[in-house]
Amino acid sequence: MRIRNFKHNDAETLAIILHKAVHSVGRKDYSEPQVSAWSPAPYSAERFTARVSDGRSIFVAVSENDTPMSFIELEQDGHIDCFYCHPDVAGTGVGKALYRRLQDSAIANGISCLYVEASEAARRFFLREGFSLISRRDFDIRGVRIHNFAMSKDLALRDACEAG
Repeated sequence: MRIRNFKHNDAETLAIILHKAVHSVGRKDYSEPQVSAWSPAPYSAERFTARVSDGRSIFVAVSENDTPMSFIELEQDGHIDCFYCHPDVAGTGVGKALYRRLQDSAIANGISCLYVEASEAARRFFLREGFSLISRRDFDIRGVRIHNFAMSKDLALRDACEAG
């Protein structure tokens, strides 16, 4: 496994990884109606590319033959948007390596605080990585009640940072 930056031809595969992760990993903590509302179908490659064309950094873990297995997104203000592992590699250390790459990049770029809205599984991961839990967020997606968690990590090792 190696980590590289996003390439536009990754878009379709990353959209599928997101969808599969929600319906496999997410299904352990959320109901079928919740995961179906969260990701009713994979994004098209065009929609995925449009969503990530705002200057964010996207790190992609790939296999030896350069097939994407997992990805994580860092927006310029320190927000971690998407972080998904293909179900076949979830829990194998791929996500931890990706997160560490993101954190190193954030520090190198002068970002002092990371923040995220984390699912149940991601909450457990980010707590292990030193994030603080700010609050549970309950909301509706496509008419279905669901929740996630606002979390943050101060990379400058000061007081807990404020989530954006």
